[in-house]
Amino acid sequence: MVPVILFLLTFLGSIVYMLILRVSGGLPLWIEKIDLWFLCAAAGGLGGCVYCLRGVYLNACVRKQWDKDWLPWYLIRPFISLVCGAVSCLFLKAGLLVLEAGKKSEASDLGFFALAFIAGLNVDKFLSKIEDLAQAAWGIEKSRAGKGDAAKKDE
Repeated sequence: MVPVILFLLTFLGSIVYMLILRVSGGLPLWIEKIDLWFLCAAAGGLGGCVYCLRGVYLNACVRKQWDKDWLPWYLIRPFISLVCGAVSCLFLKAGLLVLEAGKKSEASDLGFFALAFIAGLNVDKFLSKIEDLAQAAWGIEKSRAGKGDAAKKDE
């Protein structure tokens, strides 16, 4: 359990370090060109780390049911959260997800970051929502995992 905690804290620290570099202007120029995407990925990664760290203390301390079989999940999940954060930006930019009815002149990118954090925090529900959008827009069938989620809801 301790190596998982150290990994998650290192991952979290790396994201914070990259954000500090961004604020101080220490990132490469190519990352500055994709600033919104970078920040959405970082927000997703933060959400994923929060979720995983919460999972560690709940399973290890509260429920007393720490299981080493979940180790790959704790190691892979933060990376998936980074990707989901960036993907949330893609869907917002494409107009497939809408945060507000009308564009306000003073609107900022905070909505992008909030959705990215939520996408990283709850990857399963985010991917299910994306599958719902794909099914409604293009008639694409849900994946087996997505269909399993729907079956669980029916129970």
